[in-house]
Amino acid sequence: MEPNDTISGPAAEPSAAPGRQRPRGRTTLLIAAAALLGISGGTAVGYGIQAERPPTPLPALSQTELAYPAKALPADKAPAPLPASQDRQVRTDGDLRKLLLDRPAGWSENKDADWLDDGWMSVGDLARDYEDEGDMFEYFLESDIRRVAGAAWKKGEHREATITLTQFSSGPGAVAAEYADGQRSYMADDEYAGNEGDLVKGSGEGRYYVYDVDREPGYLPSYQARAVMNRGDIMIEINLFDSRPISKKDIRTLAEQQLERL
Repeated sequence: MEPNDTISGPAAEPSAAPGRQRPRGRTTLLIAAAALLGISGGTAVGYGIQAERPPTPLPALSQTELAYPAKALPADKAPAPLPASQDRQVRTDGDLRKLLLDRPAGWSENKDADWLDDGWMSVGDLARDYEDEGDMFEYFLESDIRRVAGAAWKKGEHREATITLTQFSSGPGAVAAEYADGQRSYMADDEYAGNEGDLVKGSGEGRYYVYDVDREPGYLPSYQARAVMNRGDIMIEINLFDSRPISKKDIRTLAEQQLERL
């Protein structure tokens, strides 16, 4: 969101001359006094009639049957709790870093990723990833952000990968979905991926994108791919960077594996 600039519009045209009003003389005052007297008298008569009427009894409050059992179910008949593998709340309430995708074979930890501290990312560092840093920082705080876990890897000389899991406290995933939708909304613009991306299987609205190559004189070509998804109260973002082309399969595989991990 760009800062709002003050825009000076054209000078306002002079408004048309107001129409002449009828003078407020004695007749006007008499009519106003009569109207006020009529309203006051009508209100008093109405209250008197209502006071003399017998009270109208309210309908009886009734309920045919309770929607829950009168007694607790015996222990042998109570449903067993969901196992942790199926209870998403249990999984995401633990150490969020354990839900990050394991580092694939051939990759190493990127020790230059100073935005990570033992697998955690601060809200300030997350906001600094955006051009409108101040607005994003305010958005995260107002959206009840809970925590951010991340990973950064390297492969070869130039390929890098980053993964962030951003978790929110409020609502059953509504904020994470809104955040992901907002990120996907601009990806088709030319200054970003320049395309609508492809759906990540099993993610609902999650998508992955491969950018057009960015070339600048005196620099190696820059390639990028990105995936944006959400699962429950967690927004998932994956980025790939390289000086050589990145295939759709490369980013799709990471996205599907990370989604499965959640």
